[in-house]
Amino acid sequence: MENEFIERAMQGDDDVSQENLEAKAASTKKKTKRSKSKGPSAFVQILNGDFLTKEFMLGNLNFIFFIMLLLLLIVGKGYYGKQLTKDVKATQKELDEATSDYFEAKAQLEENTKRTELVKELEATGLKETVNPTKVIRLKKKGENGE
Repeated sequence: MENEFIERAMQGDDDVSQENLEAKAASTKKKTKRSKSKGPSAFVQILNGDFLTKEFMLGNLNFIFFIMLLLLLIVGKGYYGKQLTKDVKATQKELDEATSDYFEAKAQLEENTKRTELVKELEATGLKETVNPTKVIRLKKKGENGE
Protein backbone atom coordinates (compact mmCIF):
# COMPACT_ATOMS: atom_id res chain seq x y z
CA MET A 1 0.00 0.00 0.00
CA GLU A 2 1.06 3.54 -0.66
CA ASN A 3 -0.37 5.30 2.32
CA GLU A 4 0.44 4.61 5.94
CA PHE A 5 -3.05 5.70 7.02
CA ILE A 6 -4.58 2.96 4.91
CA GLU A 7 -2.15 0.43 6.30
CA ARG A 8 -2.94 1.38 9.91
CA ALA A 9 -6.64 1.26 9.27
CA MET A 10 -6.35 -2.20 7.72
CA GLN A 11 -4.32 -3.52 10.62
CA GLY A 12 -6.45 -2.06 13.39
CA ASP A 13 -9.95 -2.31 11.98
CA ASP A 14 -11.01 -5.03 9.55
CA ASP A 15 -14.66 -3.87 9.49
CA VAL A 16 -13.85 -0.78 7.48
CA SER A 17 -14.26 -1.44 3.82
CA GLN A 18 -11.49 -0.95 1.34
CA GLU A 19 -13.51 1.76 -0.45
CA ASN A 20 -13.76 3.93 2.66
CA LEU A 21 -10.04 3.66 3.18
CA GLU A 22 -9.31 4.67 -0.38
CA ALA A 23 -11.70 7.62 -0.10
CA LYS A 24 -9.95 8.78 3.06
CA ALA A 25 -6.57 8.39 1.41
CA ALA A 26 -7.72 10.40 -1.61
CA SER A 27 -9.03 13.20 0.62
CA THR A 28 -5.74 13.35 2.56
CA LYS A 29 -3.82 13.51 -0.72
CA LYS A 30 -5.96 16.44 -1.87
CA LYS A 31 -5.32 18.25 1.39
CA THR A 32 -1.58 17.72 1.12
CA LYS A 33 -1.61 18.98 -2.48
CA ARG A 34 -3.38 22.17 -1.42
CA SER A 35 -0.95 22.80 1.41
CA LYS A 36 2.06 22.27 -0.87
CA SER A 37 1.11 25.17 -3.16
CA LYS A 38 3.75 27.71 -4.08
CA GLY A 39 2.91 29.97 -1.20
CA PRO A 40 1.76 33.57 -1.17
CA SER A 41 1.55 35.55 -4.37
CA ALA A 42 4.28 37.90 -5.52
CA PHE A 43 2.27 40.94 -4.44
CA VAL A 44 1.92 39.57 -0.91
CA GLN A 45 5.65 38.75 -0.84
CA ILE A 46 6.48 42.32 -1.77
CA LEU A 47 4.19 43.70 0.92
CA ASN A 48 5.60 41.34 3.55
CA GLY A 49 9.20 41.88 2.51
CA ASP A 50 9.67 38.17 1.86
CA PHE A 51 11.19 38.91 -1.54
CA LEU A 52 14.35 40.06 0.25
CA THR A 53 15.02 36.63 1.74
CA LYS A 54 17.99 34.60 0.62
CA GLU A 55 15.87 31.84 -0.92
CA PHE A 56 13.88 34.23 -3.06
CA MET A 57 16.95 36.15 -4.19
CA LEU A 58 18.87 33.01 -5.12
CA GLY A 59 15.86 31.54 -6.88
CA ASN A 60 15.32 34.62 -9.01
CA LEU A 61 18.91 35.76 -9.47
CA ASN A 62 18.80 35.47 -13.27
CA PHE A 63 15.65 37.58 -13.46
CA ILE A 64 17.11 40.18 -11.10
CA PHE A 65 20.27 40.47 -13.23
CA PHE A 66 18.12 40.80 -16.35
CA ILE A 67 16.12 43.65 -14.78
CA MET A 68 19.36 45.36 -13.72
CA LEU A 69 20.70 45.03 -17.27
CA LEU A 70 17.53 46.61 -18.65
CA LEU A 71 17.82 49.49 -16.16
CA LEU A 72 21.43 50.08 -17.19
CA LEU A 73 20.40 50.11 -20.84
CA ILE A 74 17.68 52.67 -20.13
CA VAL A 75 20.15 54.94 -18.30
CA GLY A 76 22.73 54.50 -21.08
CA LYS A 77 20.11 55.34 -23.70
CA GLY A 78 19.31 58.56 -21.85
CA TYR A 79 22.96 59.64 -21.79
CA TYR A 80 23.36 58.65 -25.45
CA GLY A 81 20.34 60.76 -26.39
CA LYS A 82 21.73 63.76 -24.52
CA GLN A 83 25.10 63.35 -26.25
CA LEU A 84 23.42 63.15 -29.66
CA THR A 85 21.43 66.31 -28.93
CA LYS A 86 24.62 68.09 -27.89
CA ASP A 87 26.41 66.95 -31.06
CA VAL A 88 23.50 68.06 -33.26
CA LYS A 89 23.51 71.52 -31.67
CA ALA A 90 27.30 71.86 -32.14
CA THR A 91 27.07 70.74 -35.77
CA GLN A 92 24.20 73.15 -36.42
CA LYS A 93 26.28 75.98 -34.94
CA GLU A 94 29.22 75.08 -37.20
CA LEU A 95 26.90 74.95 -40.21
CA ASP A 96 25.48 78.37 -39.39
CA GLU A 97 29.00 79.82 -39.11
CA ALA A 98 30.04 78.25 -42.42
CA THR A 99 26.89 79.59 -44.10
CA SER A 100 27.52 83.10 -42.83
CA ASP A 101 31.17 82.89 -43.99
CA TYR A 102 29.96 81.77 -47.43
CA PHE A 103 27.53 84.68 -47.77
CA GLU A 104 30.19 87.13 -46.59
CA ALA A 105 32.73 85.81 -49.11
CA LYS A 106 30.14 85.84 -51.89
CA ALA A 107 29.22 89.45 -51.12
CA GLN A 108 32.92 90.43 -51.08
CA LEU A 109 33.48 88.71 -54.44
CA GLU A 110 30.52 90.50 -56.00
CA GLU A 111 31.80 93.79 -54.62
CA ASN A 112 35.31 93.24 -56.02
CA THR A 113 34.15 92.07 -59.45
CA LYS A 114 31.85 94.99 -60.23
CA ARG A 115 32.52 96.57 -63.60
CA THR A 116 33.54 99.90 -62.11
CA GLU A 117 35.93 98.25 -59.65
CA LEU A 118 37.54 96.23 -62.45
CA VAL A 119 38.03 99.35 -64.57
CA LYS A 120 39.78 101.11 -61.66
CA GLU A 121 42.05 98.11 -61.02
CA LEU A 122 42.99 97.68 -64.69
CA GLU A 123 43.82 101.37 -65.38
CA ALA A 124 47.20 100.91 -63.75
CA THR A 125 48.10 98.20 -66.29
CA GLY A 126 47.04 100.32 -69.24
CA LEU A 127 43.92 98.37 -70.19
CA LYS A 128 40.85 100.46 -70.91
CA GLU A 129 37.19 99.71 -71.29
CA THR A 130 35.95 99.78 -74.85
CA VAL A 131 33.52 102.49 -75.76
CA ASN A 132 32.35 100.87 -79.01
CA PRO A 133 29.89 98.04 -78.70
CA THR A 134 30.99 94.61 -79.72
CA LYS A 135 30.24 93.56 -83.27
CA VAL A 136 29.14 90.07 -84.13
CA ILE A 137 30.21 88.68 -87.48
CA ARG A 138 28.03 85.93 -88.79
CA LEU A 139 28.97 83.81 -91.77
CA LYS A 140 26.42 82.07 -93.84
CA LYS A 141 27.15 78.48 -94.54
CA LYS A 142 26.82 77.10 -98.05
CA GLY A 143 24.14 74.67 -96.96
CA GLU A 144 21.81 77.43 -95.85
CA ASN A 145 19.22 79.20 -98.08
CA GLY A 146 19.32 76.48 -100.73
CA GLU A 147 22.84 77.27 -102.07
